[in-house]
Amino acid sequence: MCNARLLYSGLLGSIIILGVALVASAQTPRDEQQFGPVVRAYLGYLRNEQEVVDDRVSRHEVNAVYYRRNSNRIRALRLMAVQIARETQNDYLPELEAVAGDELGLLFERPPRFQTLKVGEVLQTNFRYLGVVRTGEPFYLFARLDPYEQSELMEKGVGNSGNATGSTVSSPVSRAKVTTRARRASMP
Repeated sequence: MCNARLLYSGLLGSIIILGVALVASAQTPRDEQQFGPVVRAYLGYLRNEQEVVDDRVSRHEVNAVYYRRNSNRIRALRLMAVQIARETQNDYLPELEAVAGDELGLLFERPPRFQTLKVGEVLQTNFRYLGVVRTGEPFYLFARLDPYEQSELMEKGVGNSGNATGSTVSSPVSRAKVTTRARRASMP
């Protein structure tokens, strides 16, 4: 009787360990393997951010509104990153920012009206508007321009709008074309 109970406990423990291993492997989607190391690292970073948010809500450190907004923001960033990586076939992502309509003041001194934003528009020579992604609530996604792009825009005299040359990406929601510039390679 004791041996049967011990065998049953061992079998149950093995099943639990196997289940945990399967869940852990399912958390790394196989479709991410199509991307290069930079994009995979960014998607891993977003997964880690979601784990932090999940942990904070499980400890009752944050309320449900905070949790929902940040989970939706992470989902919007992920959707845009995957969209850019698939469309450009490039292992490079610009620095992405996702803000809700009431958070535009976090990026801009004089926040633009989100109703007037145009996909591909450059704002204050710092950000390019990529589009809106709806993940529970609308998030407005921007790519921070690198210093080379900013200096090119300043040389051209482009202040608040305009596009730089590069590859085009369609926004996941509007399917409008967004222009992104390929990363510069520096010579040693």
